[in-house]
Amino acid sequence: MATAWALPTHAMTALPWDTEGPIFDRIMQRLLSTYLFISRKLTTELLEQIAGAGFQGVEIFCTRSHFEYATKPEIQSTAGALEANHLQLVSLHAPTSRDISAMRESGTPLSICEVERVRRIEAMDELKRVIDVAEDLPYSRLVLHMGGSRETTDPRKRDAAFSTLEHLILHAHHVGVTICIENTTSEMGDPAYLRAFVDETRLTGLRFNFDIGHAYLSDFPEDERIEKSLAPLHDLISSVHLHDNHGEKDEHLAPFDGDIDWPSAIKTLKSAPQSGLPIVLELKEKTGPEAPSAVEQLTVARKSLDRFEKEWASAK
Repeated sequence: MATAWALPTHAMTALPWDTEGPIFDRIMQRLLSTYLFISRKLTTELLEQIAGAGFQGVEIFCTRSHFEYATKPEIQSTAGALEANHLQLVSLHAPTSRDISAMRESGTPLSICEVERVRRIEAMDELKRVIDVAEDLPYSRLVLHMGGSRETTDPRKRDAAFSTLEHLILHAHHVGVTICIENTTSEMGDPAYLRAFVDETRLTGLRFNFDIGHAYLSDFPEDERIEKSLAPLHDLISSVHLHDNHGEKDEHLAPFDGDIDWPSAIKTLKSAPQSGLPIVLELKEKTGPEAPSAVEQLTVARKSLDRFEKEWASAK
């Protein structure tokens, strides 16, 4: 599998979308989370549009109405569509809720922190199905949340998470997948809590996905939020989620559409000891009768990365 910053050979031709020159002049691989289209089925046409916008890889958000990760024919079909469009699958994002039908989500949380044993085993089995996608469609990382968006700290939840992760890490290891816990706005998703959890449990092989938008919603002073959120996770980061907000709610805006100081944030990201961290753009879908088309939303995404990349190149 290509490294996260390698440019595939198909990228050596300028695309119609390009206003800044051919892709080979870019300094990083362009990666997009399919969270941008979470209410739609992940079709061949949609993947074609993503590739046509100049993206070279994707992180697929696993909800069954979007990507049926437990059905081999759909996995194999998606693998063929990715290959045909020269898109690399860099990671999967674990489901955060249980689906009750092919096209509708139940809203019932799917959590590794379930204290009730039966529900915890159900969640673990579902996540193993996601990991098993790698048997037919290889990928490197599975991004997980530590419980729900309002998960409060609780020793029982901590023990449940440890038990679940111990099994999942072993299961993932056999297919070459790394489990990455993402910092969120909950108490159990707080970076300091996550670091203490790893240090105390001594779980080997567990890594972090640093979500810069979530970091900007922390309780630190505004100009210190990203730096202080990154610090506890610093040496165990395997990937980054990129999005913006106004410091009050998780808006998943395009970079530069919110209040994050991007030149400062980029310097903080560059301080991480790992070189070539995969940076995945994770934007919120716009829906409704007045919503822009997929192509228009991809245009916004591409332009935000154009600007982000320029800032990255100029940062010292």
